[in-house]
Amino acid sequence: MGMRSYLFSSESVTEGHPDKIADKISDTVLDSMIAQDPRSRVACETLVTTGLALVAGEITTQAVVDIPSLVRETICSIGYTDAAMGFDGETCAVIVALDKQSPDISMGVTEGEGLYREQGAGDQGLMFGYACKETPELMPMAISYAHKLTERLTFVRKEGMLDFLRPDGKSQVTIRYENGAPKKVHTVVIAAQHDPSVTYEQIKEGIIEEVIKKVIPSNFLDRKTRFLINATGRFVVGGPLGDCGLTGRKIIVDTYGGYGAHGGGAFSGKDPSKVDRSASYMARHVAKNLVAAGLAEKCLLQVAYAIGYPEPVSLMVNTHGTGKVDDDKLAEAINKVFSFKPAAIIDYLQLLRPIYRKTAANGHFGREDPDFIWEKTNRTDELRVAVGLRKTKAPKTKKVPKGTV
Repeated sequence: MGMRSYLFSSESVTEGHPDKIADKISDTVLDSMIAQDPRSRVACETLVTTGLALVAGEITTQAVVDIPSLVRETICSIGYTDAAMGFDGETCAVIVALDKQSPDISMGVTEGEGLYREQGAGDQGLMFGYACKETPELMPMAISYAHKLTERLTFVRKEGMLDFLRPDGKSQVTIRYENGAPKKVHTVVIAAQHDPSVTYEQIKEGIIEEVIKKVIPSNFLDRKTRFLINATGRFVVGGPLGDCGLTGRKIIVDTYGGYGAHGGGAFSGKDPSKVDRSASYMARHVAKNLVAAGLAEKCLLQVAYAIGYPEPVSLMVNTHGTGKVDDDKLAEAINKVFSFKPAAIIDYLQLLRPIYRKTAANGHFGREDPDFIWEKTNRTDELRVAVGLRKTKAPKTKKVPKGTV
């Protein structure tokens, strides 16, 4: 068989993209409530459009939070501080329309209240976790570079290195694979909102030199690599003036860039009793530990729940033929080492902390941050023992010096 070559693309968006503004507002509301009352039940949805931020959802909490000021502070911190951009945290209208969590749901997810004594899942649904050996952080390469590009776009804007940039922006990276391994970056697409006075040449040169070349290693670029920068020629109107933004509309950006699979549930604005979020984080953690343990080159894990029921109703492992042992054996090992019960996940990943605002841009996975416990590869030995590839460590014996026996 000849070498099979194919292209795969993933995108990311900056924190100033309308959907990400909405995600960040929702997660900021969640953080401020969990900080005061860790038992808060939060499902916060945000919409932003020209001159307006609307915060809705179901929330049950003891926390006292000034939501309009939180919304304004978040919008301003992203960089929308001037009405000339069509959106400004100081002057936009903020409408808050929050209700309480349905008592029927609450009963199922509060320990000791529902049909089952333990805390049950906050909803039915299916979640996926994925990891692979393409990058040091065990993420697919295309999404990894796409996130680093949007993070860098925000950095050079806020540091004043490219002071013509405005907060909205997107990246897209296409990787050329040969025989399943990433070989080269084929195309980089950047759309960056900018000041009306700057020339196209300035934008293009600035972004290639200060963003792309600072992120993508030179050995992955060649003369054929295409850079498509602001391909319409102009991107002045952006942010909520250009597009309406909604929480949870960038779920593929938040996860694996279209690699692996996605169960359909969004993350931002949801407290961890919602398995959409907590079980997806856990599935990433387990898949990452499995790959880090050398048990597979890549791993896709699916878990599914029924509302109010504490145990997952199904668990699947697929290593796409790269596993050191059969996938069903790996599933057994995972069940020995990890618990997927909602209360156990929340406790193990320490999810009742205000750590969510920083997940809202640049992806929830593949990032080095001590608060993101789901990224730790701390269970690799236990997994190897559970599949029988490593015996439990033998007790150390004292060496007897030669000639003394």
